[in-house]
Amino acid sequence: MKILITGGAGYIGSHIVKELLEKKHQVFIYDNLVKGHRQAILNLRQSVLSQRQSVPLLIEGDLADKNKLNQVLKKYKPKVVIHLASFIEAGESMEKPEKYFQNNVLNGLNLLEAMVENKIKFVIFSSSAAVYGQPKKIPIEENHPLKPINIYGQTKYVFEEILRYFDKKYSLKYISLRYFNAAGADLSGEIGEDHRPETHLIPNVLKVALGQKKYFEIYGDNYSTKDGSCIRDFIHVTDLAHAHILALKSLIKKKQSKIYNLGSEKGFSVKEVLEKCILITKKIIPVRIAPRRVGDPPVLIASSAKIKKELGWQPKYSDLETIIKTAWNFHQKYPKGYR
Repeated sequence: MKILITGGAGYIGSHIVKELLEKKHQVFIYDNLVKGHRQAILNLRQSVLSQRQSVPLLIEGDLADKNKLNQVLKKYKPKVVIHLASFIEAGESMEKPEKYFQNNVLNGLNLLEAMVENKIKFVIFSSSAAVYGQPKKIPIEENHPLKPINIYGQTKYVFEEILRYFDKKYSLKYISLRYFNAAGADLSGEIGEDHRPETHLIPNVLKVALGQKKYFEIYGDNYSTKDGSCIRDFIHVTDLAHAHILALKSLIKKKQSKIYNLGSEKGFSVKEVLEKCILITKKIIPVRIAPRRVGDPPVLIASSAKIKKELGWQPKYSDLETIIKTAWNFHQKYPKGYR
């Protein structure tokens, strides 16, 4: 099947590309490389060439470029689009809301319009647990009220609404996957997490272990949790990528729009993650307690019961030890990232 993946050179995107290639799909990556990495795709190409799979085609382009977007869809005629391209930093979204609405909403709308024009009927959307805001109950199910508390979450919520209306008007069928905390790296160590700047918990702990940062900051240690630090649900990026394969099969077969959570259904505190990182890296990791970040809920844990029941998804690598070991393997191989 021909599949176009926006943001396919990014962290999650590159892992999804690998899963797609292993399933013998023909993959076209559309990425402006502002956050993505050409080296991630080069690493994938070396891997798939050795296995005689089709090589992913990287098309450098921006979703703001309507003409190029139309040309690409017209030329390659994908059956499905997997849409990941977005800005993801919640803190920055509050400082630069226009940047997030432009990229995550308006540029995404360009994509949907181009899909309609080129008669492409299926899209899988990379959404976020940020659409829920402060949870009213744990674990969080898909029918939980949607009340984002930052602009990033708001953009994901708005785009889900746009998808709903495009389904009604144009019969564009979608599956929206609400990610919790993607973490870890491919078992090969050749692709992994390389954000600039890095805002995610595990890579920032590992940067201290590598001697690239003096200390790790814990944002608040007086929450109403077992050790005072926030509790989060971490899902291994390979498990997350595999969920996209299942979503793809379901979307094509059933032609029904759906929304699913993606999390491990287990919660680990920031301090528990830190201790596990110390055990795995065997490094001293100095810590500094910093003020709470505005809008950080004490606990975020997913219910993934719906996707398990309906699509048969089962995480294989989302235990905390595997997540950290694979991340550490990647960061040791690429201590300064891809570049």
